[in-house]
Amino acid sequence: MKAATRTVRLGLTEPLRISRSTMAARDAVWLSVEHGGVTGHGEAVTSVYYGLDTATLHRCFADVARELRRYPDPAAALESLRSGELAGGTAPPAVRAAVESALLDLVGIRAGRPVHRLLGLPQPPVAATARTIGITSPLDAAAQARALTVSGFEVLKVKAGLPDPEEDVERLRVVRDAAPRARLLLDPNGAWTPRQAAALLPRFAGLGVEAVEQPVAPGDPEALAALAERSPLPVIADEDAVGLEDVRRLAGRVHGVNVKLAKCGGPHAALRIAETIAGSGTELMLGCLTASSLGLAPAVHLAGLARWTDLDGHLLLAHDPWTGIGGEDGYVRTSGLPGLGVEPREVGPGPRAAVDAA
Repeated sequence: MKAATRTVRLGLTEPLRISRSTMAARDAVWLSVEHGGVTGHGEAVTSVYYGLDTATLHRCFADVARELRRYPDPAAALESLRSGELAGGTAPPAVRAAVESALLDLVGIRAGRPVHRLLGLPQPPVAATARTIGITSPLDAAAQARALTVSGFEVLKVKAGLPDPEEDVERLRVVRDAAPRARLLLDPNGAWTPRQAAALLPRFAGLGVEAVEQPVAPGDPEALAALAERSPLPVIADEDAVGLEDVRRLAGRVHGVNVKLAKCGGPHAALRIAETIAGSGTELMLGCLTASSLGLAPAVHLAGLARWTDLDGHLLLAHDPWTGIGGEDGYVRTSGLPGLGVEPREVGPGPRAAVDAA
């Protein structure tokens, strides 16, 4: 098998502000794995929060490319990846997720089957995705909410976490007035203390918020579970639910866990998390980082498992270099094509490196 990488800059239509940062662009590193004249693709994106830059991603992919030479075919490599042998050790979860995506895409294309079928999920997923409204002025938030609901979005996720929580309350209030029938999710990205959250959540419940993600700072899952026990609305763990062991500690103690393939390690890890929480009272949310349709496609193939779907990262881009998962009408869906079911748009030149010429 031969592998290559390419780095592409992904610019947002407008900067996205959350409680801890503002982002206007990030790099995507694409991994291509070729075998027998067929190529599968995966994507990892840079993230300051997860400590991923382009150099780290390229170095990790180069290590994986050298390992791939040991395997006779992509199915064998995929099995080794899932057992922890391939791309194990210190490889970041985002790298393992991108490698699994590329191998699933390759295996699916060769077999003429979409990825959700390879994963044992028979129904082509179609799901209403949340659309994020960042921290902005109430006037702008209301305008976004009106425009998004007109476009077909039924679920809006409002970012929060300003130093003055009253500003968050006001922004949520005007979004509710502008979109009275929308389902509302709230995400402070861990900005509140447990005392602040306990005081604020009843007010947000009164405004019709359906659920809140990670209201308190990560690192104290006991505090999050204690808050969830008395919260008037569902509490979803995000930053405190990175991988399977985190989820095991929180299963049955929070109302939901936000599974992002880049933090848990890929579709197989996400399926294990879904199996772990089944019947516990904790439900699945599928989330994402801001990425292209290629980066989001693997999660779309899992969307039928989730109560909450938040797969809008590609919709925040000024130009998405891939197509195939929809979302512009408020619904993400698989294309029906084999593999991941995405195809490249016309893109300009970007840095490219052959990481294995064997």
